[in-house]
Amino acid sequence: MSLKWTDSRDIALDLIEAHPDVDPKTIRFTDLFNWVMALPNFDDDPKHCGEKILEAIQMCWLEEAD
Repeated sequence: MSLKWTDSRDIALDLIEAHPDVDPKTIRFTDLFNWVMALPNFDDDPKHCGEKILEAIQMCWLEEAD
């Protein structure tokens, strides 16, 4: 299954696996964007991403990391 920008929780879970030592509160959105784009099962248009989407991913990451 390929991930889209709207799959915030699934993206967050993949990011936790890919970057286990990162505190999601300290990540810059530019890094977050690049890390999402680098996920092997992510397949969506980079132009469809905005600050609200990155915030949603970050919030899911924070929730899942607790």
